[in-house]
Amino acid sequence: MSAYFIPLALLICAIVFIARTVRIVPQQSVFIIERLGRYHDQYHAGLRILVPFIDRVAYRHTLKEVPMDVAPQVCITKDNTQVEIDGILYYQVQDPRLASYGTENFEFAIEQLAKTTLRSETGKLELDKLLQARDELNKAVVSALDEASESWGVKVLRYEVKDIVPPQSILNAMQLQITAEREKRARIAQSEGKRQEEINLAEGSQKSAVMRSEGDREAAINRAKGEAQSVLLVAEATAAAITRVAEAINQQGGDKAVQLKVAEQAVAAYGNLAKSSTTLVVPSDLSNVAGLISSAMSVLNTSRPKVG
Repeated sequence: MSAYFIPLALLICAIVFIARTVRIVPQQSVFIIERLGRYHDQYHAGLRILVPFIDRVAYRHTLKEVPMDVAPQVCITKDNTQVEIDGILYYQVQDPRLASYGTENFEFAIEQLAKTTLRSETGKLELDKLLQARDELNKAVVSALDEASESWGVKVLRYEVKDIVPPQSILNAMQLQITAEREKRARIAQSEGKRQEEINLAEGSQKSAVMRSEGDREAAINRAKGEAQSVLLVAEATAAAITRVAEAINQQGGDKAVQLKVAEQAVAAYGNLAKSSTTLVVPSDLSNVAGLISSAMSVLNTSRPKVG
């Protein structure tokens, strides 16, 4: 049995020796090696050999970008409103040696510094501005962490505020404010629509009145032109008649014909007057009428053609 014990012991020692000597470092990882308690070297990806019982892997770091949640915390704004804010930051180990020996726990240090910076920046802003200043908060936190984490061998790439939660009473007031603002915009839109409607109606009435006046003016012009044309035609006809009468008077016997026409019209006028009224107005000098009739008959006898 002792013959099997020695080879088994040797095999176990060989396994322990290999386990304490050989290290396989993954890609994007770094092992910090200490020799007799002091920093000795950094092992990057690949197969690495340690001195058994002298060297040891003290720290393991990843060189990848690492997201880290920042737990929610209560912050007080400039107008003394308590809000609960949480976020997430992304960091990357730049110097594994400083990340190992620069601080006891760089993740805890980063988280605490992010919280204190966030509280400080929140106290500079009022609630209304805080809800719109996420980018400013993110940049302020990253700037503060960059300055401090340089000695920790860590680079803070970015910080993002996830949630800003005001108290329920503030949320209710904000909801009422939003509702009132929407109602105000609706009333303004309605009044603008009504005003535009009134403007459109007024413009339509104005254009209609202008068109009616234009139509009336054109009609008046046309009537005036028609009346002027009518007057012109009457004047031309009267002038032509007067011309012909004048020509007839200048002919032989024309003056006597005129006298006859006047006498006929006078006699006809007296006759019509007698027919239309029971009261007859007789001229005071009837000899004038008789003389008028006598002259008319004389003219008639003179102008009448003789029968041979």
